[in-house]
Amino acid sequence: MRLAALAGLLLIVLSGCQTADTSGVVRTNEPSKGDVTAFGDAFDGLKTVSDVEYYASDQAVAEAKNQFRAENYGNAGALFYKATQLAPNDGGAWMGLAACSDRIRRFDLSDHAYRQAFRLVGGTPEYYNNVGYSYLLRGKLQDARSNFLKAYELAPNDPTVANNLQLLSSSVKNLER
Repeated sequence: MRLAALAGLLLIVLSGCQTADTSGVVRTNEPSKGDVTAFGDAFDGLKTVSDVEYYASDQAVAEAKNQFRAENYGNAGALFYKATQLAPNDGGAWMGLAACSDRIRRFDLSDHAYRQAFRLVGGTPEYYNNVGYSYLLRGKLQDARSNFLKAYELAPNDPTVANNLQLLSSSVKNLER
């Protein structure tokens, strides 16, 4: 008799733990309108995972930019490479990797990185300016000029583009063999 009563009580307790969702909707991590947090606050106004604009590559990109500004191009390139592995669709990381590769004269790597960057960010003034600078470093002045002019057409008031056009002009005048 005791065993039957205990089994019945256990069955009642366990059936209370299981709820059947008959709506067919699978619950995600997004809170519903009336949900409250563990602290009793409403979720209204709180950021959820889908609202956060943080990527795993952010820290690597930030440190890579610091290294680039300090002219530690090898370290910056390694950090940009790490960022591209963490977030393969981060066009800024690919642009940074290409610029670092140019500075250490690894043009094979920079060409690959520029192709990836173009696929992700498209033909921006920054893209054409960086590619033009890459060609300038290689001594391919005609290719550099055409890319600088594309950048200039897209951003005529950009001082970096204007400076690079001036640099190209002085490179043509002071050609050394």
